[in-house]
Amino acid sequence: MAIEIRPVQTHEEYRAVEQLQREVWSLEEVEIVPDHLLLTAQKNGGLVLGAFEVPPEGGEGRLIGYVFGFVGFAPDGRVKHCSHMAGVAPAYQSQNVGYRLKLAQRDHVLAQGLDLVTWTFDPLESRNARLNFHKLGATCRTYLRNLYGDMRDVLNVGLPSDRFQVEWHIGSEHVAARLRDGWVGPSLSELLGEGVPVLNRAPPGDLSRPPETTLPIEGKWLLIQIPPRFQVMKSTDMNLARAWRLHTRGLFEAAFAEGYTVVDLLYEGGRSCYLLEKDWITR
Repeated sequence: MAIEIRPVQTHEEYRAVEQLQREVWSLEEVEIVPDHLLLTAQKNGGLVLGAFEVPPEGGEGRLIGYVFGFVGFAPDGRVKHCSHMAGVAPAYQSQNVGYRLKLAQRDHVLAQGLDLVTWTFDPLESRNARLNFHKLGATCRTYLRNLYGDMRDVLNVGLPSDRFQVEWHIGSEHVAARLRDGWVGPSLSELLGEGVPVLNRAPPGDLSRPPETTLPIEGKWLLIQIPPRFQVMKSTDMNLARAWRLHTRGLFEAAFAEGYTVVDLLYEGGRSCYLLEKDWITR
């Protein structure tokens, strides 16, 4: 399958981005980012990149993924790129399409002379976290409670819309190292063998309950466990999903207050765990 990553260009392509929003999130019409706003943002320093499946016989490709962002400001006044939406058609997920879109976004933002990209995502979505932290090299030290209020789309309905705000320092050596071919990094079993504690160790699996007690927040490194497939949990037991939301909210807020930063997401043996480092400095 040949995939071309390039800016969205025509009115038809902008409308295809509208349709992809419906397909990925089952959004109500009032929640769709419309074509005219996407176009205006792109013409004024923003970015709407599309992933197009190119037919073997040539011709126009079909939109299967996109990423949308715009220029913004960090709290310290620093100019950044705010990556607002990224989605891939369900049939093409887990095929590195999202990864390629983010790399193209990085190239574009670096060409603008910027070196910081931020976005938000649900911290209990393990697959997204694996892409953001392990593959792309983003970091996080900001937890936002119920950021969007009560959301109506299929993936988010029924729970407080808590979010991580991640920082992607696209010019840093940390990010460059993650993007090099062959980068592996430590495994979860290696970290456990070195004595890195899991604050909230729970049995592996989709429907385990959060533990009633947790370990103290201390040391250079620590791990926080999350459900491996949160959408499965939500569709099976919403009360259990809500328990994990509140449980991890308290842990992440406490850890960030103590100076920890999320630097990776590790998955092994049915367990997903965030790796946090004390007093992280971007490098």
